[in-house]
Amino acid sequence: MQKNARKKKLGGYPATGVVVSITLALFVVGIFGLLLIYSQQLEKQVRQNIRMQVYLKSNISETQRLEIRNKLLALDYVSKDDSNVTFVSREEAAKKFIAETGEDFTSFLGENPLRDAYLIGIDRQYHTRTKMDTIKSEIQKMNGVHQVFYVEGLIDAVNENVTKIAVVLGGLIVILLITVALLINNTLRIALFSQRFLIRSMQLVGAKRWFIQRPFLVRAAGYGLLSGVVASVIIWILSDYAQQRIEDLRVLHDQEQFLMLVGILLILGMVVAVFSTYFSIRRYLRMSLEELY
Repeated sequence: MQKNARKKKLGGYPATGVVVSITLALFVVGIFGLLLIYSQQLEKQVRQNIRMQVYLKSNISETQRLEIRNKLLALDYVSKDDSNVTFVSREEAAKKFIAETGEDFTSFLGENPLRDAYLIGIDRQYHTRTKMDTIKSEIQKMNGVHQVFYVEGLIDAVNENVTKIAVVLGGLIVILLITVALLINNTLRIALFSQRFLIRSMQLVGAKRWFIQRPFLVRAAGYGLLSGVVASVIIWILSDYAQQRIEDLRVLHDQEQFLMLVGILLILGMVVAVFSTYFSIRRYLRMSLEELY
């Protein structure tokens, strides 16, 4: 009976507590990463809706209109995706205006004063007031173009808010990663505290440092990987549930980025667990017998 108690003292390892602690830490990182993905997708959606309006001159031919479209598609700052250059006829614009306001202005004006227009999406790297003004002037010079317009205040507001969010998120990421690393490190140090006599026993029989460290490092990598898998599954379940309850989240969900987040959680769990275990074991290997008590 004493032998069994001694064996438990030397070999006991709180595996469940370690996995639960690492899983919780990775879960927090994963939730924050998911929010980061959603914020990036939201910014992308907002920037895609920033359109420059190119109004055409009256009575231009269909051929001239198509030439203007091809010129717009050929510009470096305009996406080559056809959906990024959308034609809106004066009739469509009038119907939309009447539907939104409820007033048929053509009835008392006797004609439709609106113009045919192209709505073009500008690449996000050109979303500054200076670059947008330069683009506006360049398009304005095209033959057949009457006027170019974009919402200047929207560009400034988006850039200002994105900068603020980036600074806040960047600071939170640094603080969160440091906190998680310390949490996992302390968890493993406490777990390895119960193994200090086993480590000393292996050292006394002449085992080399790498021979002693290897099983602990492998086990730590396995626990880190398992924790990453469990945390990822929980996050996926919560994300799927949230998307079912809030349909707008489906638009913000990016499967490729989500899989990247899962990969980061798996690697982060393994790396932090292995490094924490390595430094903890090395510390116990350097201790004298009196210091272990």
